[in-house]
Amino acid sequence: MEEENIPEFGIKRENEERRDGGCGIVFDPETQKYAVGYRSEGGLLGLFAGGVDDDEDIQKGVEREVVEESGLHNFLYIEKIGIGFAHYYNALRKVNRVTKSTCFLFILKDIDLVEIKHEEHEKFVLAWATTEEIFLNWGSRNKEHNLDHWLYFFKKAVRKAKALGYDATSSLKNLAE
Repeated sequence: MEEENIPEFGIKRENEERRDGGCGIVFDPETQKYAVGYRSEGGLLGLFAGGVDDDEDIQKGVEREVVEESGLHNFLYIEKIGIGFAHYYNALRKVNRVTKSTCFLFILKDIDLVEIKHEEHEKFVLAWATTEEIFLNWGSRNKEHNLDHWLYFFKKAVRKAKALGYDATSSLKNLAE
């Protein structure tokens, strides 16, 4: 079996800690918006993401992170979007990281929420944003290339959501690679 060619993103940094995991890109067909974590300090819109234990199924682990961090839980559709190696500075934990990150697209049935309890370092709230708002937010905050992998995954997820007939509002100009 041929090994998958996995792209690498970001800038390699000293003393990187390895923590594999993934992220979820969550789309609500009714509002035509994506669920994100809004950090009031700095205004960054973030994906719901986190580490996955060695013995944990990657899709189940990312789904767990999405539910724990957003409260969203009622999914109509889930699909793996891609895998990438990412080098970045984890501002929430204040460490340099390298991760093999797997991203999934989550299409919501509804926006019902379960109660969440963020970990100490998770300083964000659930927010909703359009594709364009997310691209603008990340584009203005990516000078250190910490968001390269999110941009890559997000473009792939938006293309997939459009192909499935869910995302009818996104502009294709932002999706050029």
